[in-house]
Amino acid sequence: MGICIGSLGSTVACCFGNAFCSLCCSACPSCKGSTSTRIAYGLILLVGLITSCIMLIPGLEQTLNKIPSLCKHSTSNTNNMLVPAIDCSKLVGSLAVYRLSFGITIFFFVLSILMIKVKTSKDFRAKIQNGFWAFKLIILIGMIIGAFFIPNNGFDYAFMIVGLIGGFLFILVQLLLSIDFVHSWNESWVDHVEFGSKKHGYGLLFFTFLFYALTITGVVSFYIYYAPDHSICRLHTFFISFNMFLCILLSIISILPCVREYNSSCGLLQSSFVSLYVIYYTWSAMSNYPDSRCNPSFNTIIHPTNSTTPSDATRQQSLSDPITIIGLILFTCALFYSVITTSRNTRAKKLFLSTSLSSFDSTILDDAQLVNSVTDDKWILGSDKEHHQRVYDNERGSVAYNYSLFHFMFLLATLYAMMTLTNWYTPAKDFHTYNNNLASLWVKIVSSWLCVVLYIWTCIAPAVFPDRDFS
Repeated sequence: MGICIGSLGSTVACCFGNAFCSLCCSACPSCKGSTSTRIAYGLILLVGLITSCIMLIPGLEQTLNKIPSLCKHSTSNTNNMLVPAIDCSKLVGSLAVYRLSFGITIFFFVLSILMIKVKTSKDFRAKIQNGFWAFKLIILIGMIIGAFFIPNNGFDYAFMIVGLIGGFLFILVQLLLSIDFVHSWNESWVDHVEFGSKKHGYGLLFFTFLFYALTITGVVSFYIYYAPDHSICRLHTFFISFNMFLCILLSIISILPCVREYNSSCGLLQSSFVSLYVIYYTWSAMSNYPDSRCNPSFNTIIHPTNSTTPSDATRQQSLSDPITIIGLILFTCALFYSVITTSRNTRAKKLFLSTSLSSFDSTILDDAQLVNSVTDDKWILGSDKEHHQRVYDNERGSVAYNYSLFHFMFLLATLYAMMTLTNWYTPAKDFHTYNNNLASLWVKIVSSWLCVVLYIWTCIAPAVFPDRDFS
C-alpha cells in the first residue's frame, strides 16, 4: 500500500488495495511496501487515539443529547413511531475508551497470532499483512462496535488489570526506543562535530544543559510540592532522593574513562536525556499516590489560593493534565520512531528482532533502475512513470521486520494509550470520578529504575564483554 497522506480521498482509496492506492498517490516518493504498511497501521492506531481523546471531551454527552432522535430520551419521530436510539452515556468517558481500546487490542492480537513465522511476502499471510485494507478496517470497526455490547459485570476492572500489565510492558519498549534514539542522536551530532561543525557542538552543549536544568528543576519542585512534610510523605521523599542518586550515578558512569575507552559514544547528552526521562516517570508515579497532602493537583500548584483540593481518593479526570499530555507526546514519538526506525537503523533492527533483509532491500535503487530492472507486478505494486511514484515489494527474500512482534507491540501501545488517557486511575462506578491507583504508582517507579539499569548496561556492556560486537 502506498503512502497516502496527500488527501483524505487518497487515504480512503488506499483501503481497497495496493494497486488502486498507487494510482491515487502518484505524487508521493518511491517507498518500500514494508514501510508503507507500518505507516498505515500507525495511522490506524493514531486515529484510535484521537477518537479516544474525543470521547473524553467534557460536555460531549450533553452535546450528543441535543441531536434529535439519537439518544434514548428522544426516541420518537414526527409520526410518533419509535426509532432506534442509543445510550449516549456509553459513548463518552473512561468506559468508552476502555471499550474502544478493547476492540483495537483484539484486532492487533489476532493479527499477531496470525502472522507468527511469516518469512517472506510470498506467504499468503503476508498478503493479509500488506493488503485487504477495506476488509481489515471493516473487521476492526466490527470489533469496536461489538465491544460496546459487552456487559459491564467486572469488565472495567478486569481490563484495567490487563491495561496495567500491557502499559508496563510498553513502557519497557518505550525505554528501549528512547535509549536507542538518544544514542543515535549523539553519534550523529558527534560525527558532525568531528568534521568541523561548530553548530552541532553548540547544539550538544545546549541540549545537555537544558535536560540537566529541567532535571534539577524537577527534583527541587518535587521536594517542595510532593514531599512538603517528610514525616507524612516519606515514600515520595525516598523516590525523589533515590532517583536523584541514580541520575547522578548514571551521569558519572557515562564519562568514566574505562567506559569511554570501550564505548566512545557514551556522553552527557545521553545521561541528561535519560535523567530527565527518569524524573518524568518519578513525577508520573507520585501523581497516583492516594494521599492528597503528598499529591497536589496541578491547578493547586499553579493557583494555591483559588483551587480546592480534592479528596484523598477521588480526582476529576482532565485531558489537560500535563502528565497526560507529556505521556501522549512520548507515546506518539515512540510509536512513529518504531515505525520508521527499523527501515534505516541497524541497531533498531536488532532491537525489534528483524530478520535479515533481502539483497534487493540492501541495494539502493533509483526510479530508473526500478523501472528497467524490475517489471514483475508482484514486485512493483504500483507505478506511474510520469510522476515517478513506486511502491515496491522488498520482502520476497525475507521480511524486513517481524510481523507478529510488530502487532504485539501495537497491542501494548494501545493498552498504554488507554491507561495514559485515563490517568492510570481505577474508575469509579459512574466513570466520572477516578480513584488513585497504587498499582500504577509502582508500575511507573519500577519503570524508572529499569530505565536506569538499561541505560547503564548500554554504557558498560562493551567494557564488560570487550570481545563482543555492540555496534
